[in-house]
Amino acid sequence: MTNRNQAVGAYGERCALRHLIESGLRPVARNWRRPDGEIDIIAWEGPVLAFCEVKTRRTERYGAPVEAVVRAKARRLRGLAVRWLAETGTTADEVRFDVLSVRLPVTGRAQVEHLRGAF
Repeated sequence: MTNRNQAVGAYGERCALRHLIESGLRPVARNWRRPDGEIDIIAWEGPVLAFCEVKTRRTERYGAPVEAVVRAKARRLRGLAVRWLAETGTTADEVRFDVLSVRLPVTGRAQVEHLRGAF
């Protein structure tokens, strides 16, 4: 991944985090990494613990951001979530997996779409 792509991704994650906070979610972790992957954002929405994947795109040349979360990625995120819960000792009445699609237009503000319970 190039530095430019990393910068775009980091900016998209900041936009997504701001969106979540403005929507009333309470973040508890960001960029939780393990050798087999990363969870971008983990946040509480009331009693529900949301594991959030953020996908950022400048163009739709390679499809919509949400289309980048393929079956293998979803499976990997589920496994990482189980590990995070075990390692932190966190319990939740309900867990869900969200995708935040961030589009960066040439001009204007970033557009964030929050798909709750995406997989």
